[in-house]
Amino acid sequence: MPLHTDASPLPLDAQGILELAARSMFQLFSTMSQGMFLVDLSGRIVWVNEGYRRFLPDLGVHSVHDFVGRMVEEVIPNTQMRQVLETGQPVLVDLLTNKAGTFVVSRIPLHGDDGRVIGAIGIVLFDHPETTLQPLIAKFAQLQRELDDARRELAAQRSRLPVAGPGVRRAKHTFASFVGASPAATEVKRQARRAAQSQSPVLLLGETGTGKELLAHAIHAASTRSQGPFVSVNIAAVPDTLLEAEFFGVAPGAYTGASVRGREGKFKLADGGTLFLDEIGDMPSNLQAKLLRALQEGEIEPLGSNQLVPFDVRVVAATSRDLAALVRDGLFREDLFYRLHVLPIRVPPLRERRADIPALVEALADDLALRNGIAPPELLPDALALLGAQAWRGNIRELRNVLEQAAMRSETLTVDAEQLRQVLRESGVEPAAPTPDAGGASTGDDGAALLRPLAVQVAELERRAIAAALSLHGGNKLATARHLGISRATLYERMGQPLANTDK
Repeated sequence: MPLHTDASPLPLDAQGILELAARSMFQLFSTMSQGMFLVDLSGRIVWVNEGYRRFLPDLGVHSVHDFVGRMVEEVIPNTQMRQVLETGQPVLVDLLTNKAGTFVVSRIPLHGDDGRVIGAIGIVLFDHPETTLQPLIAKFAQLQRELDDARRELAAQRSRLPVAGPGVRRAKHTFASFVGASPAATEVKRQARRAAQSQSPVLLLGETGTGKELLAHAIHAASTRSQGPFVSVNIAAVPDTLLEAEFFGVAPGAYTGASVRGREGKFKLADGGTLFLDEIGDMPSNLQAKLLRALQEGEIEPLGSNQLVPFDVRVVAATSRDLAALVRDGLFREDLFYRLHVLPIRVPPLRERRADIPALVEALADDLALRNGIAPPELLPDALALLGAQAWRGNIRELRNVLEQAAMRSETLTVDAEQLRQVLRESGVEPAAPTPDAGGASTGDDGAALLRPLAVQVAELERRAIAAALSLHGGNKLATARHLGISRATLYERMGQPLANTDK
């Protein structure tokens, strides 16, 4: 005789067991969790249990009737429920912080009979993790502090200028610092690497904020002069009356008030290394002839001295102005132009390499976090799409400014599109609407596009796929790699970045 004849028998079919388990698990989570709610495929809240209702006043919701029927982002700040609905991937354990507090949460997609996502469940596992999970939080906080300390030390080492003598400085950037894997970025790095192997002058041409100075550092770091000094002078930032002394130096006691020990100029400080002449197009005409003679003869004459001083310098110049037009207008010496215009490299504006924006945003966000001692801001997919649609007249410098303003104004670690629109408008820019191809470059008509080399077309398709996946996953590289079915190392290789020890 079977035992426990009064007990309800288990279903014998697999479907019945599955349905029973689902009901039991749902009841268990609803009873034991701190709160639970359901959303439909559109992200609209359709149900909330009794436990979750106690959080409503802190969320600024007066009653359950004002909660149910609303879009989840409207009433639960910083929720990532939309990501679960779009990807169908669960988030089993996550920390959510908003004005109601900090919570340990789970987000689980709901699938219909056909396997498609039809909604999602949000579960609050713990509502006071600082006490309930204190040992785990303490360990995490310690690891975070150690990571922040290591980042600050790395940033300090990068910004520290090793000195081999008075005023002798080293390059601070390499080609890895020039973020981007778009065709335009790849080509400019290829040209710059080739230029680094030469001793001829390099002329970097491009709009302000495109990264010309960074490339100058990288060219020096990759050259045979990398162990020598890297000295830069911004011609536009030095008064015309002081430029000659800045370049060629001053002899002891050359004029009233001059130092009795004299002063070495930038040419002498850069001896054996690289001299970077930024904004060369702003050089006054009276000094252009002296610069040309110094470059031709390889020697300078300090102010107040009759002695010629030899030097060995490789010149890298940069300008945001049209030097050829200045030559035609008689504002820039033609002979000096040809002396500098040996290895010209055009640095593309940001609007020609929109696919690099997600990677640039991540790099800039990390840098902002290090400088300000905060966690890096996270841009939501709609914010990344908005950034990809802008003209960026100020290029990367403008992008950094917009990101910094948005991050400093945000009360949370996330930045959405509306926050960026407000920053852009206050800067005098009317935001352009995102387009489906906001992250990619136009290829002209289909016939011309298909006649390009196959390798170029494949690289462009790959770039656009990576940009779209990065945008979908909010810049998370681990999730992007999984979405594309490639390893994280392969993703970093395709993006032209070194593999970092981070899941981001």
